[in-house]
Amino acid sequence: MTRSKTLVFSFCFLLASWCNAAGKPDTAIIKAHLKALTKTPKYRTHQNVDQLNQTADYIRSIFKQYADSVYIQEYTVDQKIYKNVICSFGTSHTKRIIVGAHYDSCGEQEGADDNASGVTGLLELARLLKDQKLNYRIDLVAYTLEEPPYFRTEYMGSYVHAKWLKLNKIDVYGMVSLEMIGYFKTEKKSQSYPVGILSWFYGNKGDYITMVKKFGAGKFANSFTSGFKKANTILTKTFSGPTSLPGIDFSDHLNYWKFGYSALMITDTSFYRNKNYHQVTDTMETLDINRMAKVIDGVFKTLIKI
Repeated sequence: MTRSKTLVFSFCFLLASWCNAAGKPDTAIIKAHLKALTKTPKYRTHQNVDQLNQTADYIRSIFKQYADSVYIQEYTVDQKIYKNVICSFGTSHTKRIIVGAHYDSCGEQEGADDNASGVTGLLELARLLKDQKLNYRIDLVAYTLEEPPYFRTEYMGSYVHAKWLKLNKIDVYGMVSLEMIGYFKTEKKSQSYPVGILSWFYGNKGDYITMVKKFGAGKFANSFTSGFKKANTILTKTFSGPTSLPGIDFSDHLNYWKFGYSALMITDTSFYRNKNYHQVTDTMETLDINRMAKVIDGVFKTLIKI
């Protein structure tokens, strides 16, 4: 390594260390993770197992820089091995909180908002959580196989993980799903809803992040939502509804509901706002990095205070 490269590396390391000490998400790091996750040789689909493995390796390499422990949860589907990547903080605690996001994409597209944004949230949370004093063990979990054709099946990475927790009688306080956290619009009529009348209550601008819960969400979901809103890092709205409402269970939290855990989803509302959903136009260039950082900041501040 040349002297100039050494100086640049040292500066970047010191900058990252300062940001961690300051407890603030770093937009440059967020952009770098998004680029690493989306600008890949192949797309992160269930067919491209080699690419999924490369993505899992990248996630694992970042987790290893910060976490108390890192491990891979492997399982087999159609004679192919798929991987959840898990890291833990505060391992002296018994009761744990799960924060998860899926790293696979739907079809031949980059999947920047869906769901490289959520995975980037996990990676940046790992940096921020290092050496923090916590009240619970926190497991960050990057899931595979959330997207079709495996959505709502026992082959979803989150189903495999939630089932493992239940079978092993792990003491889980609750779960947070980071599902599309990077797309925001301030124009009027940029936000739609499953029921039109909801615009009267929530407005028609897609400039907020949403805490999505089912009716009777449980103690953790309610406590986390309250803490996130108190953190006041970004305009936040809360939505509670029946599980039959379209979209309310469209992510990995649904599997924790199945096993009786209190869980919620943090989302920019997906296709109700982002028309790039499951399209080739879902690229990192469409994301609002500054607001995305504020979402991550809110999650971090809630986790260390809850």
